[in-house]
Amino acid sequence: MRILVLGGTAFVGRAIVEDALREGADVTLFGRGRTGSHLFPDLPRLIGDRDTGDYAALRDGEWDAVVDVSGYVPRHVNQAMAALGDRVGRYLFVSSHAVYVQTGVGPGSDEDTPRRPPRRDTEELDNDTYGPCKVACEDDVLARYGDRATIVRPGKVVGPHDVQETFTYWVRRAARGGRVAVPGDLDQPVQVVDSRDLAHLVTRLLTDDRPGAFHAVGPAEPTTLGTLIETCAGVAGADVELVPIPMDAVSAPFPLIAPKAEWPTRQRSAARARAAGMPATPLPVTVADVLAWDRRRGEPPLPRGLSAQEEAALLAGT
Repeated sequence: MRILVLGGTAFVGRAIVEDALREGADVTLFGRGRTGSHLFPDLPRLIGDRDTGDYAALRDGEWDAVVDVSGYVPRHVNQAMAALGDRVGRYLFVSSHAVYVQTGVGPGSDEDTPRRPPRRDTEELDNDTYGPCKVACEDDVLARYGDRATIVRPGKVVGPHDVQETFTYWVRRAARGGRVAVPGDLDQPVQVVDSRDLAHLVTRLLTDDRPGAFHAVGPAEPTTLGTLIETCAGVAGADVELVPIPMDAVSAPFPLIAPKAEWPTRQRSAARARAAGMPATPLPVTVADVLAWDRRRGEPPLPRGLSAQEEAALLAGT
């Protein structure tokens, strides 16, 4: 199978390319060539820029499928589709759970949950616009390719090379052991999907030429915030004491923490994706791999969470 990946050298795209190669696919990369330029040296790279609308490199070539990892606003997907036309078989768009309405959703919601109204009037992405822009992208892909369109909606993706590093915060913090400040409820449900499980779902959907929308969520067993942190500690061989503190004691957003009103959105159904072949890496395996990757890279400063000094100050009052 010949697969074109639009953005495949950061985190999710990197995992998809690696899985596709393991499955024997012939992969072509399209991107600016700035991120992960040392990766996949034997693969053909087409250089372009979605922000400026430079798709000249896509004027020639045919592919059985395209995986759009880097489409965030309707202009991105419409310009890509215009450049590719009918020289691709299936168009798989990597979307987000942010497309769904945020209220009135119960635990176990599936891919037929109502979505938010689409937005086409902005390319400024924030909590209010990111989801609606993704909705518009989904609609445009479906309008153009119909039964040749596939939508994958990941939840919180974790694993080695995670660029957001929110999961990495808890892996690293639990490994240090001791009293751990948790600015939230330990019973909060948490859904994290291993990037490699998401990637294999993508390749299975392409191999099976399967249309439709699919949740990429995990792990296999329901997990709470407290259980996740304790799992991280257990993998590292550390002992922890989890100390809940008020959410308003820290700057928002805090890694993986959600207010109670949003808990049902962390309990979505993975049934359709599992039936389509998405695996379920055990949470301890994901934790161990993230811990090893983080240590190999020297544990650089993280963009979110508490420093040791900030945490000590908060724990001093408990």
